[in-house]
Amino acid sequence: MNAKLRTLWQSRAPRERVVIAVLAVLAGVASYVWLVQAADRAHTRLRASVPSLRAQAARLEQQAGDLERLRSAPPAAASKTDLRTLVQAQAGAAGLSRALVRIDAPDANQVVVVFGAVAFADWLNWVAGLTAQQVRLDVCRVEALSTPGLVSVTATLVRSTGQ
Repeated sequence: MNAKLRTLWQSRAPRERVVIAVLAVLAGVASYVWLVQAADRAHTRLRASVPSLRAQAARLEQQAGDLERLRSAPPAAASKTDLRTLVQAQAGAAGLSRALVRIDAPDANQVVVVFGAVAFADWLNWVAGLTAQQVRLDVCRVEALSTPGLVSVTATLVRSTGQ
């Protein structure tokens, strides 16, 4: 291969060799300039993103600290209120008491609630709010009603125990 290239190079006239050499140098310089410009554009773009990335990192560090603090904190004490009374009060506070058809308490740590026609989103928010009171959903049956967004719900709620 080298011999063929050498033969090809020597077969060219001295003037052609100079033109080829100059074109090769120009192609090399143009490639170098293009690479330097691309690197400079990338550098500028990355430099502009550094402050926002530093702010994100600071927020993540703060959130990690908060998470560790919350994990090390003792769990919230369960409400000492009667579970039936607590569930009924939470339903009233959420504006779901008129949809509450029945509430039974088979024992002190278990309540069965029956809602006639309740907005599904409101019911989900109510159940999520009960978790702050250390009450969790144990068994649930949700049936869609003919009105869009409304459901009937039969659910068993239990008082959460420490884990």
